[in-house]
Amino acid sequence: MTHESAGAFVDSAEPTRWERAAALFLRWRDGETRAMDDLVRLMTPLLWHVVRAYGLDRALAEDVVQTTWMTLVRRHESITEPQAISGWLTMVARREAWRVGKLQRRADPTEVESLEAHLPAQQSAEQTASTDDESRRLWGAVSRLNDRCRRLLRIVAFEERPDYARIAQDMAMPIGSIGPTRQRCLGKLRSLLVGEGWEED
Repeated sequence: MTHESAGAFVDSAEPTRWERAAALFLRWRDGETRAMDDLVRLMTPLLWHVVRAYGLDRALAEDVVQTTWMTLVRRHESITEPQAISGWLTMVARREAWRVGKLQRRADPTEVESLEAHLPAQQSAEQTASTDDESRRLWGAVSRLNDRCRRLLRIVAFEERPDYARIAQDMAMPIGSIGPTRQRCLGKLRSLLVGEGWEED
């Protein structure tokens, strides 16, 4: 599951999510308040998946995503490179999710098994129906993978430049095993999807 296949149903000639995020961030910082609304709509689905990778339930995940946006508003002046805004947001979301998850595990050791696709509906009715069906089938298959695969694919698939050192620390696994584990997980996911009639390409 790559960024292109999982995160952006767009033509390859169009700006990437990261380029659009940088442009919106600059417009907002220059005083265009509506650009923040567009930035939130663009990045929240990605942040949602990053946060859910830490095993948080829906309510806690929403709190972490909201905290991430509040942190951006408070600390936006510290961001010297607008192109880094996507990575900055995902880093803040990961750190907050890890902190909240640690507190949650102390209070409740039960792991959350539900998995929800949280995608925006900024398309035509036909496109939305098609996307929703693909999303339902994709995440239904992901939900049948083991916990390590679910967490790893969420983190790696929705970040432009995954921080393997951080992933290794968060998931208690050697850095060198992340790539091979990811490939095995993708292989299992592909087999599940093909078994349901999904086109192999």
